[in-house]
Amino acid sequence: MERNNSYVQFADVQKSYDGESLVVKNLNLSVEQGEFVTLLGPSGSGKTTCLMMLAGFETATHGEIFLDGAPINNVSPHKREIGMVFQNYALFPHMTVSENLAFPLRVRKLPASEVDQRVEQALGMVQLGEFGSRLPGQLSGGQQQRVAVARALVFQPKLVLMDEPLGALDKQLREQMQYEIKHIHENLNVTVIYVTHDQGEALTMSNRIAVFNDGIIQQLAAPGVLYEEPDNSFVAQFIGENNVLHGKVTGLKNGSCEVETPNGEQVTAKAVNVDGVGSQTTLSLRPERVTVNPESGSCANMVEASVEEVIYLGDHVRTRVSLCGHNDFIIKIPNASGHVNLEYGQKISVGWQSEDCRALDSLV
Repeated sequence: MERNNSYVQFADVQKSYDGESLVVKNLNLSVEQGEFVTLLGPSGSGKTTCLMMLAGFETATHGEIFLDGAPINNVSPHKREIGMVFQNYALFPHMTVSENLAFPLRVRKLPASEVDQRVEQALGMVQLGEFGSRLPGQLSGGQQQRVAVARALVFQPKLVLMDEPLGALDKQLREQMQYEIKHIHENLNVTVIYVTHDQGEALTMSNRIAVFNDGIIQQLAAPGVLYEEPDNSFVAQFIGENNVLHGKVTGLKNGSCEVETPNGEQVTAKAVNVDGVGSQTTLSLRPERVTVNPESGSCANMVEASVEEVIYLGDHVRTRVSLCGHNDFIIKIPNASGHVNLEYGQKISVGWQSEDCRALDSLV
């Protein structure tokens, strides 16, 4: 990969721990200044290894990593001027909050007056202005994580890396912290590279998301593009809830394809990643794109279904149906569309548009 003017660049980077199997395979990734990019993927997919190589805690087996135009493979971690936030906070328990924040500034030998000023600013940024004299053990988990974020930002680093920073928090606090980190990023315009296996977290916070699997970026795109336009079946399954239909391609024309499902139904879909007529394909269809009992002719695809389960979830009703040879097809019916009165065993008609159904690589 050629050098470019990106703020962070991985150029043909590989990583192996045993000299045989590659944990990261030919990674080429560019991050612009001020971006919030999330590395998302299951455990063992290579995302944390990439972060550790960028931080300097791991060494690339092959390839080069650049920061602000300069190669950093041989630069020691403390000279890279990178802020880090970990899941376990890594705060000094015997130091007060203010002393924890002052530590990276004192290491850099800043004047005492500037240290005090920056600590005060950082505490205000994470809304902990009155907690400077407390020890970490006197704070809640969410407050400790805010201190960890403030400490990563207090010395005004070029780049902030976050490795599963919210993993230890409960659901409500985790969601609150997602928005707080997102707003801090927007206000400071700092470059953030964030690692998580939580796709909801990635969708909430990121400008772009790199979906990892088996050491390879499967797709790199904005959250809306990843959700609405997955390139392959792995991305479709990993990002959001997704219906899967298996079938054989029986026709291809003008970017669309005809697919025959196991029970003989014919479905029209957008041909995104198929091998041609006669090949197997996996159809991807989001639950909210499906209509129950649509008017005749209003949907390109209309099939008969049997209701298997109905669950009321407040803002929508989650309905599981059997159709096209699959009994785990999910439909999300918003309550705004009126009262939904479906019962187990009921026969219904189900419809969707061809452009909402993506024909991808086969999972069979």
